[in-house]
Amino acid sequence: MRALLTAACLLFTLAACAQPGSRAEPEAPSGRAEARAPATADRRMVVAAHPLAAEAGREILRAGGSAIDAAIATQLVLGLVEPQSSGIGGGAFLLRYDAARGAVTAFDGRETAPMAATEALFLQDDGTPIGFWDAVVGGRSVGVPGTLAMLQTAHARHGELAWARLFQPAIQLARQGFEVTPRLHTLIARDRFLDTYAPARAYFYTDAGEPLPVGHLLKNPAYARTLEIVARDGARAFYEGAIARDIVRTVRSVAGNPGKLSRRDMARYEAKVRPALCRPYRDHTVCGHPPPTSGGATLLQILGILEAFDLPAMRPMAVEPVHLLAEASRLAFADRNRFLADSDFVDVPLDRLLSDPYLRRRAGLIDPDASLGKAEPGFERDLAPKPDQAGGRSTSHYSIVDADGNAVSATASVEQAFGARLMVRGFMLNNQLTDFSFVPERDGKPVANRVQPGKRPRSSMAPTIVTDADGGFRLAVGSPGGSRIIGYTTLRVLAVLDWGLNVQTAVELPNVVNRNGPTALEAGTSAEALAGPLRDRGHEVEIETMTSGLHAIERRDGRLYGGADPRREGVALGD
Repeated sequence: MRALLTAACLLFTLAACAQPGSRAEPEAPSGRAEARAPATADRRMVVAAHPLAAEAGREILRAGGSAIDAAIATQLVLGLVEPQSSGIGGGAFLLRYDAARGAVTAFDGRETAPMAATEALFLQDDGTPIGFWDAVVGGRSVGVPGTLAMLQTAHARHGELAWARLFQPAIQLARQGFEVTPRLHTLIARDRFLDTYAPARAYFYTDAGEPLPVGHLLKNPAYARTLEIVARDGARAFYEGAIARDIVRTVRSVAGNPGKLSRRDMARYEAKVRPALCRPYRDHTVCGHPPPTSGGATLLQILGILEAFDLPAMRPMAVEPVHLLAEASRLAFADRNRFLADSDFVDVPLDRLLSDPYLRRRAGLIDPDASLGKAEPGFERDLAPKPDQAGGRSTSHYSIVDADGNAVSATASVEQAFGARLMVRGFMLNNQLTDFSFVPERDGKPVANRVQPGKRPRSSMAPTIVTDADGGFRLAVGSPGGSRIIGYTTLRVLAVLDWGLNVQTAVELPNVVNRNGPTALEAGTSAEALAGPLRDRGHEVEIETMTSGLHAIERRDGRLYGGADPRREGVALGD
């Protein structure tokens, strides 16, 4: 395993450690791995954002575990070795494909707002919103973590190995230690707020106050003890008792920015099992996660609009399909920004948004030769658009297929890099409440994604599973990246299904994103050449660093192929 990790690190070139600006920026670039061929396997595969996490998942698959079992082991290790991105102090969305039934089920582990939270959570006394970073750092932004409850809910339905067995790889690594990678070092070095509170400062920095160097053996006995308790007593031990007490005490006692989380909020948390959102796309069926994430619905809208155009006949990443993708995206984001939120609190018109007549009408607004500019929602409702505000992009995605052909596509997050910068019992707490709209209403109309007690903030996470015409598994894919996740993931579905690219080549494509504003092209890639032709079509173009973390598995000709994003440190491992 050490050789695997060392090889992965050697592929990376350490990036400059720039300090973030005043707005929320993407998780920092830390170099790019060399181009690689897709990993191949005959029976099972794990693709995750860190070699040690992928190895833990493969170990569980080799022991006879299911895709859900492997997901649990993978996630628990990710929370240790990639603490900036996800962990048991955050939330997650998971899709599971059932090979026997050809069906996809959604598991919702999104965080919830405390019952004491109100629409004024992020407002000053004069009714104006507080600064983004003033909201993020500290206790105010912390929602009830949902990852462990979700994983246990999925395990109760689809686990094969004992719950406690799945914790052993992470416990062992936490006690023995793991080497700090170039990426983790870079993110520690560039973070302005990680040393704000003593627990994180003591863990991530040397005694001299320097970021832990690459190769430092980092041990986390506190995390190991936490996992041992949950392994023995189940997820309820996280939501009740001493662990919950320490989480709540930490959140509520932050000087200057305390939160409203209570032990009752912790104890009442429940993960939810929801029907997946599925829609035909050409001769396949694409399934995404329903609200409270906007990822599934928006991705399906984009694909439904693009179905009106002959993308398979177009050259991959030429100006014509990129223009169409950007226009379809701006139309879908116009609807997303107005209508999508937690469907347990807001009447989300999914049937209308995903209907064939509606999407054909939206497609009819697209001019192949000219941008339509800023798009408007497709119909009126008594809702205001969410105001523009910063958002986090520190997230992790993993895809898994087990020996029985069952698949998992899961995206997990703590929101900003290192979340609220609060560390409890060896893990980081999320700042997911800043995914709510800070402003509850505009022009007398409510914002769908406003803060409400017990509500789940809207997300953009978009774990995706694609099945073929016979209901067989075809593709599992997803990415981190905040609201850019939707564009990252949609492009890879198109690349595999419409252009026939292998999954690794698809993952390595330049990123192109439109969120109903400028069309963003990934800096330092061949996409920059599209800037002029897109401007000629009326696009406002921005060149941006876009650190996706796409991890995908496809089945092609009876074999599994894995793609790991070279922008991060992930690998694909299979048998």
